Amino acid sequence: MAIGVLALQGDVPEHLRAIEEAGAEAVPVRRAHEIEQVDGLVIPGGESTTLWRLSVAFDLLEPIRDLIKTGMPAFGSCAGMIMLADRLADGVDGQQTFGGIDMAVRRNAFGRQVDSFEGEITLATDKLATDGKPMHAVFIRAPWVEEVGAAVTVLGTDDRTGRIVAVRQGQLLATAFHPELTPDRRIHQLFIQIVKGQHQ
Repeated sequence: MAIGVLALQGDVPEHLRAIEEAGAEAVPVRRAHEIEQVDGLVIPGGESTTLWRLSVAFDLLEPIRDLIKTGMPAFGSCAGMIMLADRLADGVDGQQTFGGIDMAVRRNAFGRQVDSFEGEITLATDKLATDGKPMHAVFIRAPWVEEVGAAVTVLGTDDRTGRIVAVRQGQLLATAFHPELTPDRRIHQLFIQIVKGQHQ
């Protein structure tokens, strides 16, 4: 089993390391034929409009959409969360996403780069093996989730604002924060479990 990290921009090395530390093989991918050969896909943080434009330039937008529709597990952090949203609250003209999660996401909702912060988030203890421990999270120009559909499970909320910052819908997982930037591997371990479940 191998998990691909979309290597167009963003925290690619950090996600590769986090996946390996969480117990799975990780490989960078940037071509459609490479993505088709992995069992799950991580869409890292970066800048969502840049990710969209690069996915078009590399002929990846439709192939990734199709793979997600047909059941490929995917995990998006920060800009990756935006790319997995079915709806954007404030997208630029013509902005497109891979979609898959029935949610509306607001880009840069917590503020610009200067407003980046670290804080605790409350996790759904019945959905994650958390032992009641909150997660220390890094937010960098982070989005938040404004609304979710009935099929979406809320996994985490920001303790400061109460905003939704982690969700799951079936084989799709998304966080507004960057779990790859802390030593806590619970989110990556959850994604590996999702991929293993699809792989069996």
